[in-house]
Amino acid sequence: MTGDEYVRAADDRLEETYEEPMSLAGYVDRLFEEPGLAAHAAKYLLEAIEAAGTREVVEEGERKRRYRFFDDPYNGGEHAVLGNTETLNAFVDDLRSIATRRGKDEKIVWFEGPTATGKSELKRCLVNGLREYSKSPAGRRYTVEWNVRAAAGDDRGLSYGGDPTVGDDEHWYESPVQSHPLSVFPEEVREELVAALNDELDDHVPIDVDVELDPFSREAYEFLEERYRRQGHEELFSAIVDERHLRVKNYVVDVGRGVGVLHSEDDGSPKERLVGSWMHGMLQELDSRGRKNPQAFSYDGALSQGNGGLTIVEDAAQHADLLRKLLNVPDERSVKLDKGIGMDVDTQLLIISNPDLEAQLNQHAERNGTDPLKALKRRLDKHEFGYLTNLSLEAELIRRELTGETAVWDAEEYEKLEARIREPVTVTVRDADRTTSEREFAPHAIEAAALYAVVTRLDDGDLPSGLDLVDKASIFDRGYLLDGDSRIEKSEFEFDDGADDGEAGIPVTFTRDTLADLLQTERDRHHPELPVEDVIMPRDVLNAMADGLADAPVFSTAERSEFENRVVPVKNAIFDRQEADVVDAIMHARRVDEGTVAEYVEHVYAWETGESLRNDRGEEIEPDPLKMKLFEVESLGRFTEEAYRGDRPRESVRTFRREKVITALNRHAWERRDEDFSVADVDLGAIPVIKAVLESNDWDDVRRTFEDFDPRQWDDPPSGTETETVKETAIGTMVEEFGYSRAAAELTSRHVMGQVNYRWD
Repeated sequence: MTGDEYVRAADDRLEETYEEPMSLAGYVDRLFEEPGLAAHAAKYLLEAIEAAGTREVVEEGERKRRYRFFDDPYNGGEHAVLGNTETLNAFVDDLRSIATRRGKDEKIVWFEGPTATGKSELKRCLVNGLREYSKSPAGRRYTVEWNVRAAAGDDRGLSYGGDPTVGDDEHWYESPVQSHPLSVFPEEVREELVAALNDELDDHVPIDVDVELDPFSREAYEFLEERYRRQGHEELFSAIVDERHLRVKNYVVDVGRGVGVLHSEDDGSPKERLVGSWMHGMLQELDSRGRKNPQAFSYDGALSQGNGGLTIVEDAAQHADLLRKLLNVPDERSVKLDKGIGMDVDTQLLIISNPDLEAQLNQHAERNGTDPLKALKRRLDKHEFGYLTNLSLEAELIRRELTGETAVWDAEEYEKLEARIREPVTVTVRDADRTTSEREFAPHAIEAAALYAVVTRLDDGDLPSGLDLVDKASIFDRGYLLDGDSRIEKSEFEFDDGADDGEAGIPVTFTRDTLADLLQTERDRHHPELPVEDVIMPRDVLNAMADGLADAPVFSTAERSEFENRVVPVKNAIFDRQEADVVDAIMHARRVDEGTVAEYVEHVYAWETGESLRNDRGEEIEPDPLKMKLFEVESLGRFTEEAYRGDRPRESVRTFRREKVITALNRHAWERRDEDFSVADVDLGAIPVIKAVLESNDWDDVRRTFEDFDPRQWDDPPSGTETETVKETAIGTMVEEFGYSRAAAELTSRHVMGQVNYRWD
C-alpha cells in the first residue's frame, strides 16, 4: 500500500472505534436495544473473556475447554498465557460469582506463582483483551463529559489543570475516573432503570450499577443544579443533563483509562497509590468554597484509573502495606480522597505476586485468632500458576523466547503438535567482529530442552509401575501412552491429584539463557563440505543444561542433584526419536504402500467373517492365506514360519488377527453404525498395529532390505557400496521430508550409527 492508503486505513480503524457523543437520553435508549453495554466492571471483564470463545486443549493428560481470550488473540498471541488452563478457568468461574454478587463479591483475586510462569503475560493479556474488546460494537465502554461554561454568567469553567482561555469546544471535560453514565441519575430512578434493563437482558449475570458520580463530576453537577435552581427551572434534571452540559461518549479501555496498574516500583503514600494526590497549586486557583475542590485532585491512583474495569496490583509483595487498605473496597465499593470527600469505585481487583507474599501474610499465623492479617487472608482468593508440564507448551514457550514467534499452537490432532515440537530453529547471531551468521538448532534440539525442563517439574512419587518421568511427560502432553499396539488413556493410570507437578523445576529463563549461550559458543567439530560447527545438536543442549545447574544460583543443592539425575532418561528418549528419523529415512522408499495394507485388512476381515472377496474382474474369491502370512511375516515382522502350519495360522496368529485387527475394525463399524459399513472406508491409520506398519520401521527391516549395508562404514562409506547408496538416499530424505539441513542430517545420522555399531552383529 502507499502512504496515503495506510493513512486511510488508520482513518477507517478509528472511525470504527469511536462514536459521536450522544445525549444521556440517547444513551438510555441505546441501552434498551443493547442492555449489555451498561455492564458493571466484573461483568464487563467476564463478557470480554467469553466473547473470544473457547477451544479444546490437553493439559496434564486431560481434555479441557480453554478461553481463547488468554491466547491474546487480538495481539497475534504475543502475550498469550501458555498453559495453566485449569487455573484460568477457575478465575473465570470466580468472575461469574463476583459479577452476580453471589458470595464472592468481597473477594480480591490473587494470582501467585514462581517467576517465569506467565503471571506478567496474564497482566498484558488482560490489558490487550480489554482494549480490543472495547473497540468492538459489543464491547463499547461509555462515560460522561461536562461543560459548565454555557451556564456560567462569567468565565467559570471546569478544569483540571487546563487552559481556561481555550475555545468553547475545549471546555468539555471527561470524568477523570470513567464514571458510568447511569451514575448521573438520582438513586431511586437509577434503580428503576437498571431493573428495567435487566428485564430486557438475556443473560445469567444481571447488570449492577450502584455507584454515585465521581467527585469531579459531582462538582459540575452541583454547580449546574445550583444555577438552574436559582433561575427557577421546573425541569431541573433536564436542564443539568442538557446536551450543552452533558454528553455520553465512548472510550477505549487502556492502562490509565479503565485499567489501573500499580507497578512494583511505584511509591508514595497509600492514598497516592490508590486514588491519587492533591495538586496544591490548583487549590489556590479554583473556587473551593471553603473546602478542598476535587477538581484539584490528580485521580492518577490505581483504583481511579481502573474504575469501570480492572485494577491490577503487580508484584503485590512490594505493596503488602497497601493490601489492608483494599479490604473494604470490593464490598463497600468506595474510597476516600480526603475526609469528607469520598468516591464510589466499580472495579475488579486483581493482585499478582511471587510466593514471597504468602510468607509475609503468614508471619503471624501462629497467633491464630489474634493474627492481624487474618481478615486480609480471608478476602484473598488465590489462584496458583505453575510451571508448564506439557512438552508442546514448553517447546512453544522456548521458541517464543528464542525467536520472538507469537502465534499460538492450536492443533486439532496431536500429530501436528508433534511435528512442531521436533522442528529445527534457525537463529541469526552477530559475532564479535559484527558479522552475522546463521546458527541452527537441529531437529529435536528444542524438544530436548523442553522435555528436560518438563521432566524436572514432574513429581516422581506417583509413577505407576513400569513408567518413568518421560512416559509421564508423554501422557501429560498427549492424554495417552502408546505401548506397542495399545493406546492407554491417562484415566487408566493412577496419578496422584495432589502431586507437586509444576511447583518446582527448571524455569524457562534458565533454558533460554543456556540456549542463547550455545548460539555464541564455538563447537569443535568440522566437515570438509558442511558447516557442522553451526549446528546445535540435542545432546549439546542437554549437556549444557545439566552442566549449567552447578553455577545457577536459583537452584538448591538438592535440586541440582535431582535434576542432574533426570537428564539420562531424557537423553535416551531424544536418541530414540533421532534413531527413528534415521531408520525411517533409510526405509522411506521401501515403505509398505497403503494399497498392500488395505488388501491385507480386507483379507483378514473376510477370513474372520467367512465372506468372499471380489477380484479386479469382479469374480468371487476366498481370502488368500499366503498373502496374509507374507504380510504378517515380512511387512509386520510379527511372526516367523513356526507360527504357521504351511500357510494356515496357529493360535498366536489367529489371536493377533482378532484382537489387533478385527477389534479395531469392529470399533470403526460401531462408530459408523448408522451408515453402510465397508472395509474400504476404514482409516487404516486408526488401527494401531497397521498405523505402526505405515509409519515406522526398525533395524530388522533395514537388515532384511539391505543385506550388504554396514553401519560401521557410515561416516565415510567406500565408493560403490550399498552403504554409500543407502546413506546418500537417507540424507536426502532427511533433508527433503523431515526438515533437516544437510549438516544436521550428517551429524544426527553419524550419532545414531555410532550407537548402532555396537549392536549390529
